[in-house]
Order: sequence, then C-alpha cells, then structure tokens
Amino acid sequence: MSFITEFKSFALKGNVIDLAVGVIIGGAFGKIVDSVVADLIMPLASIALGGLDFSSYYIALVGQSPGLPLAEARKLGAVFAYGSFITVALNFLILAFIVFLMVRQMNRLMARRAQEPPAPAAPAEPAPTPEEIILLREIRDSLSRSR
Repeated sequence: MSFITEFKSFALKGNVIDLAVGVIIGGAFGKIVDSVVADLIMPLASIALGGLDFSSYYIALVGQSPGLPLAEARKLGAVFAYGSFITVALNFLILAFIVFLMVRQMNRLMARRAQEPPAPAAPAEPAPTPEEIILLREIRDSLSRSR
C-alpha cells in the first residue's frame, strides 16, 4: 500500500473526521467561554471585590516599578502573572462546568430513550415451508384420499 493510499484511508475514516469537527467546534466553544469569562464574569467579580482586575495582578521579578500595566511590565522583564492564572483557572472551571452540564443532559436523554418501549416490530412473514415438509404433506393427503 502506497503512502498516499494509506494516508487517504486514514484521513477519510469517519472517526478522524468526527474528531476534526469536534476540535474545530471545541476551539470556537473555547473562544465563547473566554469571552464569557473576560467580558461578563470577571467584570462582575471585579465589582464584587471592589474594582479589582485579576488579569493585571503580577509580581515583578526583575525590579519593574510597581503600578505598571502588566503588558509594560512584561516588556521590561519577567513577571509572576498570578492574575492571568486566576483568570485562566476560572475560565477552565466554567468550561468544565458547562461540559459537565452538557454531558449530564445527554446522559439523561440517553437514559430516557433506553426506557422507552421499543416500537412494535412489523409482523414478519412466515419462513417458507421446506420442500420435504411439502412432499410429506402431499403423501399424507394422498394416503388419506385412498382410504
């Protein structure tokens, strides 16, 4: 089998295509969750905590002057950006919770589907009578007529 043929066989399997679709949708879903965290949840958390912005919290590691925005402090050297970590961790927790809710709902739907009685099967046609049985019946009928 040539390399091209083998690759084509691999790439066109249903599982690979399903995985690719899942990765693409997952990436888009991740962007939505990032936006929910950055644009909706973190501002509310900031208000609840007195106007704090987690994403800009850092500890300077090479003597940057305090009070610089995180982006400028990073330009001047290494920083311990624990605020970014808090934001990403919160992002992960929200994403995990949403995925949990989706899986939970799918499990409920699958359980409900399993509990539904199966649709009544269409009546099957009787199997054809074997030729030996037909011959035996003919012999029986012939003998009963001759008496």
